[in-house]
Amino acid sequence: MKKVVLAYSGGLDTSIIIPWLKGNYGCEVVAMVADLGQGEELAPLREKAIKSGAARIYIEDVKHEFVTGYIFPTLRAGAVYEGKYLLGTSMARPLIAKKLVEIAEAEGAGAVAHGATGKGNDQVRFELTVKALAPHLEIIAPWREWGIRSREDAIDYAAARGIPVPVTRERPYSMDRNLWHLSHEGGDLEDPAKEPPDDVLLLTVPPEHAPDRPAYVKIEFEQGIPKKVDGETLDPVSLIEKLNVLGGANGVGIVDMVENRLVGMKSRGVYETPGGTILYLAHRELELLTLDRTTLHYKEQVAARYAELVYDGVWFSPLREALDAFVDVTQRTVTGTVRMKLYKGNCTPAGVTSPYSLYDQELSTFGRDEIYDQKDAGGFINLFGLPLKVRALMEKKTGLR
Repeated sequence: MKKVVLAYSGGLDTSIIIPWLKGNYGCEVVAMVADLGQGEELAPLREKAIKSGAARIYIEDVKHEFVTGYIFPTLRAGAVYEGKYLLGTSMARPLIAKKLVEIAEAEGAGAVAHGATGKGNDQVRFELTVKALAPHLEIIAPWREWGIRSREDAIDYAAARGIPVPVTRERPYSMDRNLWHLSHEGGDLEDPAKEPPDDVLLLTVPPEHAPDRPAYVKIEFEQGIPKKVDGETLDPVSLIEKLNVLGGANGVGIVDMVENRLVGMKSRGVYETPGGTILYLAHRELELLTLDRTTLHYKEQVAARYAELVYDGVWFSPLREALDAFVDVTQRTVTGTVRMKLYKGNCTPAGVTSPYSLYDQELSTFGRDEIYDQKDAGGFINLFGLPLKVRALMEKKTGLR
């Protein structure tokens, strides 16, 4: 193996993978970083990668592509894994792997490598993307080959070689940050009986420390895509950044859950998704106003399947593309303005309007109206309940009841 392109983050695992690849494969290592909105984490990576032994490093700014090509489609689908997880890491991995393939092709590399463990979901997400886009590339997964068996072993490996890493035995959390979220796993969080300490949170204040007065925000959507915040038109990246600050300051978007990993085990994670939580809940309110009952209910089924596909790493698949086509049709009328109230971790609707609203106050009112004849409901109930009536008569006739 002459050259390997590594999906590099500067975290514990990928930091030690560079010297390990060179020592075990005798290859040149090219590092590739996808800038997904990690912020200040990116600043030291170029120097750090070279000092760790990389021949060179690419830092690809993919924030806009991440939002428009991955976040917004998943948002429009309403996809939430197991009712809680907003898929921040899951959505990012296919894009990282896509860029990994592009750099490998440009470099003429024979293989790509990643730092995902053999226990996690990310190995699947990375590798399925590579198989879908560049099946000829070899994939190296050091965690499935080397003798390192724990994060503590990895910390020792790095220390012995003078490689600085962002974790310590005192703070051993595995974190993944991008524009959409920040995830925390490992350490004390591995015990689901323990409440996460407040110092775990980095984007969001604990709800009890949030302001004592509610904050309000208006979000305008066009065909399911957020366009404006409080009347200001924003580019997709800036829009999420603004909502992250607002949501984080009000304790919104903290999820503590035990989830079912694809590889068969349960894991406990703490996720911070302040801006994403606001967008999901606002988008849902707008759909409740603009989608008819049967479409809305069927879309809920599609959302659950879409979430599984994203979580499982099957982004580049015909099924996801087909589900996107369905979602596109449902979003034609999901246009309007939603006002959300943020207060100590809660995010609740405070008004929604749309030119495509299916809510008719004259029909729904408890006051006098001239449109709806309440006598019509009797015939509807008779027909709708006819199967129940027929069965009850049969049971009485045969003695089953």
